[in-house]
Amino acid sequence: MFDTLLTDGTTEVEAAVRAAAAAEIMPRFRRLAEHEIVEKNGPYDLVTTADRLAEERLTASLTRLLPGSVVVGEEAVHADPKVYDALGGDTPVWIVDPIDGTRQFVHGEPGFCTLVALAHRGELLASWTYAAALDRMAVAVRGGGATLDGEAIRSGSPVPGDPLHVATSHPDHTTDERMRALLGLRTEGIAARPCGSAGLEYLDIARGALDAVAFTWEYAWDHAAGLLLVAEAGGAQATLSGAPFRITGGNTLPFTVARDEATVTRVLEALRGAA
Repeated sequence: MFDTLLTDGTTEVEAAVRAAAAAEIMPRFRRLAEHEIVEKNGPYDLVTTADRLAEERLTASLTRLLPGSVVVGEEAVHADPKVYDALGGDTPVWIVDPIDGTRQFVHGEPGFCTLVALAHRGELLASWTYAAALDRMAVAVRGGGATLDGEAIRSGSPVPGDPLHVATSHPDHTTDERMRALLGLRTEGIAARPCGSAGLEYLDIARGALDAVAFTWEYAWDHAAGLLLVAEAGGAQATLSGAPFRITGGNTLPFTVARDEATVTRVLEALRGAA
């Protein structure tokens, strides 16, 4: 079902992602009117006209590329939470975050991206991470490696003895219990900071520019594309229980994704020590 798409069709998906960004996102970048910005669940959870229209365009183009597939998009799930259930079904699923880093987008900062992943029965098959303001495209195919702007990337390993650089969930976006676990990263040898766009943090891990992330939420649209990108670049991941992160949910949080297995172990030890 997927062979042709994953061997010959990845450039068509890339073109669809670029087209959605060119039509709906970039014309509104630094040009948003006040009425085009809405709070969903508070001042840190924003949606814009660009989010909604880009997701609608991607839904149409992606399901056309793979007939019979469905889309689990951030804005569609916000409108109807039952849409999320498709992640656990038998139908091929496109997981879409039209603008990951909406806050940055609203503030006119370039640190946002469009995230698309293809999954089937909970297994990630391919992903696309497009930073439109920077014109950078990362692609990963299960078993086929990861690329950034057409060049292969590898996560590598942190330099021994250097502090680990870790991006974490923002304190405003997590529970008290999970925040206590994150406080375990405030220890010697770890330099922790709040994350920006999750998709761009994953990209930095995949290219060896960031050592790890530690996140306390599990919405698939934020993580699916980056999880596969890091895995195909040679990285690793695990939840607080030690089990792999599942895009279908029910994970023990926080979870970490890192440049290598040793870094995952180190981050988990710090999280468990404070939990």
